[in-house]
Amino acid sequence: MSMKDALEKIVGKENLSDTAADLQLYARDFSLLPSGMADAVVWPGSAEEVGKVVEYCNENNVPVIPVSSRTHVHGSTIPKQGGVVIDLKRMNKILEIDKVNRLARFEAGVTWEQYTAALKEEGMRTIMPLLPRPDRSVLTDFLEREVPTSIVYDYGEPTQSMQVVWSDGSIFRTGSASVNGFPDSKSRGANPSGPGIDFYRFLQGAQGTMGIVTWMSAKIEHETKIDKIFFAPIDNLAFGQDFLHRILPRRIGQECLLLNNVDLAAIVADKEDDFDALCAKLPPWTLILSISGVLRRPEEKIAYEEKFLAEVLKNEFPSLQFSEKLAGFPGLGRKLMPMLRKPWPADVKYWKNRLRGACQDIFFIARPEKTPELVAIMESIAAKNGYPIADLGKYIQPIEHNRACQVEFSLFYNQEDEQEKEMVARLNREASVALMNAGAFFSRPYGDVAPIVYERATNYTMALKRVKKVFDPKNILNPGNLCF
Repeated sequence: MSMKDALEKIVGKENLSDTAADLQLYARDFSLLPSGMADAVVWPGSAEEVGKVVEYCNENNVPVIPVSSRTHVHGSTIPKQGGVVIDLKRMNKILEIDKVNRLARFEAGVTWEQYTAALKEEGMRTIMPLLPRPDRSVLTDFLEREVPTSIVYDYGEPTQSMQVVWSDGSIFRTGSASVNGFPDSKSRGANPSGPGIDFYRFLQGAQGTMGIVTWMSAKIEHETKIDKIFFAPIDNLAFGQDFLHRILPRRIGQECLLLNNVDLAAIVADKEDDFDALCAKLPPWTLILSISGVLRRPEEKIAYEEKFLAEVLKNEFPSLQFSEKLAGFPGLGRKLMPMLRKPWPADVKYWKNRLRGACQDIFFIARPEKTPELVAIMESIAAKNGYPIADLGKYIQPIEHNRACQVEFSLFYNQEDEQEKEMVARLNREASVALMNAGAFFSRPYGDVAPIVYERATNYTMALKRVKKVFDPKNILNPGNLCF
């Protein structure tokens, strides 16, 4: 029996394709990595079908590339050795929204647009990264550890239990989902590690190389009763970090982020033609901080945080212009506050694609006090490679009350200009190495940066390969990614 016949028998003839037109949809993404063609794509409708497809591929040494988002940006879903793409977009059910335990369980194909709308109907919300693409898989972004805009420690890890298909086709559940009687057992909502080892950690950041996650449960929260958003223009990054170091460890704020004028203009411009004028008027950096009152005593919580902020500003940072308005931009707070709780609108070109059509991001974890030095390094290397510093996007996301932060540089470029693409690729590699040498921690390396990271972390790389050998001894799961 041919592979096509065998797979059709599992998923049905209408849920398999090997046409060039369909395969081309999975051959490339928004990254700078070269394209690659799979041999077939299947659209399974259940974990059992996923398991049978994987079992067949494992028995016949056929690579498997799991996909769940509609848009990809890091190159980790490009078939690098042919094989079968398993697209989970049909598996798009929100299985439950548990308001009592504040968790939701959803399949891999559920998008940010679908998820946030369903939660809102129940008076709930999710903690999310900055303006995710509406057609991105929520499960994928959680697995890839996308950093949320909320700095509250309790929300730093949204992932709870999950269901995974291993490379032999067997189905496994982690955490409290592994007990008998789930989902009706009393263990629901318990610690995600549940009985035994913390298996879900093996799947995080693995880019589909350890197993295929078919559903996940994640933390959710009640919608806020009161929200206030504050802005501060920042021209000295070190000064801004000093202020954050003073307030965030005291558990002040919900969303908190620093955006430079390029990124903020790309986000809030009503039309692409407005970008240049906005960018010229905005300060070099804008600190954005929200404070929120939730179900219990919201007014008291808001009053406490405002009082603390007022005392710190008066006694320690009197020169900081910190208010609910950003001078010269009336109505910015009313516009931006709801945006921070939603994915990017589906009918508007994504903000990172508005400037030049495509974007290459460099992102890493760093100590907050190191950020001025790291920004200076990035600017120096950008200028050396001919990239205009004035066009460089910069975003700093405090993590867990400013214990650390994610720094993200955005290199906007024209995807149709081969010379420009080559320059951005060269800049991406050179800057990443220089930033690593200065102490940047690339916890989520992709593309050309990944081999550099794994070469430097030999003990970690050896451990990863041993784990891979346990979970995927034939190396069929997304080969060519991570260090495999």
